[in-house]
Amino acid sequence: MYAKELKIPQEATVAVDNKKVKVSGEKGSLEKSFALREIKIEKFENKIKVSSESERRKVKSLVGTVLAHIRNMITGATKGYTYRLKVVFSHFPVTVKIEGDKVLIQNFLGERTPRIAKISGQAKVEVKGQDITVTGIDVDDIGLTASSIEQATRIVGYDRRRFPDGIFLTGKE
Repeated sequence: MYAKELKIPQEATVAVDNKKVKVSGEKGSLEKSFALREIKIEKFENKIKVSSESERRKVKSLVGTVLAHIRNMITGATKGYTYRLKVVFSHFPVTVKIEGDKVLIQNFLGERTPRIAKISGQAKVEVKGQDITVTGIDVDDIGLTASSIEQATRIVGYDRRRFPDGIFLTGKE
């Protein structure tokens, strides 16, 4: 039998129902279902135990992955996540706007049609001048949103040394 444990901090409450884990903290609550046959999730007092009867390498890695997801959920519910991006341009001034669940990137390389990036889940996007901040409690949603914004300004067919334009990730907190 292979098992790993994770200590639950006092500021977080974790509920385990079969393979569904719900984490609540001061920032909010997250719920995720881990539909994996060979994995067993249990809660004892202030610890979470993820275990498996199998000793195979793939199953061991799944145990670690599930534990990492739960750790990320605890961190998000208690502290939250923040990703910072920077708008860089050398040719045409780029403007970034938020409309509903989309980020509009206008005048990128002088293009007439705006480039669009999707905001995933409950992520919140703020634009202040050339700085973009993506915040929230679910690290998956924040990472998807930040990468979507970066990919929307990807340049193909130009020399990267002469066209350093784009939106780039500068920091994670």
